[in-house]
Amino acid sequence: MHAKSTANNAVLSGRESGAYAADRALAAVLASLEDSKAEDIVTIDIKGKSALGDHMVVVSGRSNRHVMAICDHLVKDIKGSGLGPCRVEGQDTGDWVLIDTGDVIVHVFRPEVREFYNIEKMWSAPEVNEGRMH
Repeated sequence: MHAKSTANNAVLSGRESGAYAADRALAAVLASLEDSKAEDIVTIDIKGKSALGDHMVVVSGRSNRHVMAICDHLVKDIKGSGLGPCRVEGQDTGDWVLIDTGDVIVHVFRPEVREFYNIEKMWSAPEVNEGRMH
Protein backbone atom coordinates (compact mmCIF):
# COMPACT_ATOMS: atom_id res chain seq x y z
CA MET A 1 0.00 0.00 0.00
CA HIS A 2 1.32 3.43 -0.90
CA ALA A 3 1.79 6.16 1.67
CA LYS A 4 -0.73 8.29 -0.23
CA SER A 5 -3.40 5.56 0.08
CA THR A 6 -2.74 5.28 3.80
CA ALA A 7 -3.05 9.06 4.18
CA ASN A 8 -6.32 9.11 2.20
CA ASN A 9 -7.74 6.31 4.34
CA ALA A 10 -6.78 8.21 7.49
CA VAL A 11 -8.52 11.33 6.17
CA LEU A 12 -11.68 9.35 5.32
CA SER A 13 -11.61 7.69 8.73
CA GLY A 14 -11.28 11.11 10.39
CA ARG A 15 -14.25 12.45 8.40
CA GLU A 16 -16.40 9.50 9.38
CA SER A 17 -15.50 9.90 13.03
CA GLY A 18 -16.11 13.67 12.74
CA ALA A 19 -19.55 13.06 11.24
CA TYR A 20 -20.26 10.49 13.94
CA ALA A 21 -19.21 12.96 16.64
CA ALA A 22 -21.46 15.66 15.16
CA ASP A 23 -24.42 13.27 15.02
CA ARG A 24 -23.75 12.12 18.59
CA ALA A 25 -23.60 15.76 19.75
CA LEU A 26 -26.86 16.52 17.92
CA ALA A 27 -28.60 13.54 19.55
CA ALA A 28 -27.42 14.65 23.01
CA VAL A 29 -28.57 18.23 22.38
CA LEU A 30 -32.01 17.16 21.12
CA ALA A 31 -32.53 14.78 24.06
CA SER A 32 -31.67 17.54 26.52
CA LEU A 33 -33.94 20.07 24.80
CA GLU A 34 -36.87 17.67 24.80
CA ASP A 35 -36.24 16.89 28.47
CA SER A 36 -36.29 20.64 29.23
CA LYS A 37 -39.63 21.05 27.43
CA ALA A 38 -38.15 23.35 24.78
CA GLU A 39 -40.74 24.29 22.17
CA ASP A 40 -40.75 24.40 18.36
CA ILE A 41 -37.47 22.53 17.93
CA VAL A 42 -36.05 22.99 14.42
CA THR A 43 -32.85 21.29 13.22
CA ILE A 44 -30.98 22.71 10.24
CA ASP A 45 -28.17 20.85 8.48
CA ILE A 46 -25.45 23.42 7.80
CA LYS A 47 -22.74 21.03 6.61
CA GLY A 48 -21.13 22.61 3.58
CA LYS A 49 -22.99 25.89 4.10
CA SER A 50 -20.84 27.11 6.95
CA ALA A 51 -17.59 26.33 8.71
CA LEU A 52 -19.34 27.13 12.01
CA GLY A 53 -20.55 23.58 12.54
CA ASP A 54 -22.55 20.70 11.09
CA HIS A 55 -25.94 21.33 12.67
CA MET A 56 -27.94 24.29 13.90
CA VAL A 57 -30.83 23.87 16.31
CA VAL A 58 -33.36 26.63 16.96
CA VAL A 59 -35.81 26.37 19.87
CA SER A 60 -38.11 28.53 21.96
CA GLY A 61 -38.68 28.83 25.66
CA ARG A 62 -41.95 30.20 27.05
CA SER A 63 -40.29 33.00 29.07
CA ASN A 64 -36.89 34.41 30.02
CA ARG A 65 -36.79 32.07 32.99
CA HIS A 66 -37.63 29.05 30.80
CA VAL A 67 -34.97 30.05 28.23
CA MET A 68 -32.33 30.28 30.97
CA ALA A 69 -33.43 26.94 32.50
CA ILE A 70 -33.24 25.23 29.10
CA CYS A 71 -29.72 26.58 28.63
CA ASP A 72 -28.53 25.61 32.12
CA HIS A 73 -29.83 22.08 31.60
CA LEU A 74 -28.31 21.84 28.11
CA VAL A 75 -24.85 23.01 29.22
CA LYS A 76 -24.84 20.47 32.08
CA ASP A 77 -25.97 17.68 29.74
CA ILE A 78 -23.33 18.56 27.15
CA LYS A 79 -20.59 18.43 29.77
CA GLY A 80 -22.06 15.23 31.22
CA SER A 81 -22.08 13.59 27.79
CA GLY A 82 -18.34 14.10 27.44
CA LEU A 83 -18.72 16.43 24.47
CA GLY A 84 -16.32 18.91 25.98
CA PRO A 85 -16.76 22.55 26.89
CA CYS A 86 -19.22 24.75 25.06
CA ARG A 87 -19.40 28.50 24.61
CA VAL A 88 -22.48 30.35 25.82
CA GLU A 89 -23.53 33.88 24.91
CA GLY A 90 -26.57 35.92 25.95
CA GLN A 91 -27.61 33.94 29.00
CA ASP A 92 -27.70 37.02 31.23
CA THR A 93 -30.89 38.37 29.59
CA GLY A 94 -32.65 35.18 28.54
CA ASP A 95 -34.02 36.66 25.30
CA TRP A 96 -31.67 34.89 22.89
CA VAL A 97 -28.99 32.49 24.06
CA LEU A 98 -26.43 30.93 21.74
CA ILE A 99 -24.70 27.72 22.78
CA ASP A 100 -21.84 26.51 20.57
CA THR A 101 -20.67 22.93 21.08
CA GLY A 102 -18.35 23.05 18.07
CA ASP A 103 -20.40 20.65 15.94
CA VAL A 104 -23.84 21.92 16.95
CA ILE A 105 -24.94 25.53 17.36
CA VAL A 106 -28.05 25.99 19.47
CA HIS A 107 -30.17 29.15 19.52
CA VAL A 108 -32.69 29.39 22.37
CA PHE A 109 -35.18 32.24 21.99
CA ARG A 110 -38.20 33.74 23.61
CA PRO A 111 -40.95 33.36 20.96
CA GLU A 112 -41.19 37.09 20.17
CA VAL A 113 -37.44 37.41 19.66
CA ARG A 114 -37.34 34.27 17.51
CA GLU A 115 -40.10 35.59 15.30
CA PHE A 116 -38.31 38.93 14.90
CA TYR A 117 -34.93 37.49 13.83
CA ASN A 118 -36.34 34.50 11.90
CA ILE A 119 -32.94 32.84 11.51
CA GLU A 120 -34.49 29.56 10.36
CA LYS A 121 -35.53 31.24 7.13
CA MET A 122 -32.05 32.67 6.55
CA TRP A 123 -30.24 29.35 7.11
CA SER A 124 -32.82 27.21 5.31
CA ALA A 125 -32.70 29.31 2.14
CA PRO A 126 -31.30 27.50 -0.91
CA GLU A 127 -27.77 28.36 -1.92
CA VAL A 128 -27.34 30.75 -4.83
CA ASN A 129 -25.70 28.12 -7.05
CA GLU A 130 -28.55 25.61 -6.42
CA GLY A 131 -30.92 27.46 -8.72
CA ARG A 132 -30.65 29.72 -11.72
CA MET A 133 -30.45 33.44 -11.19
CA HIS A 134 -32.23 35.67 -13.71
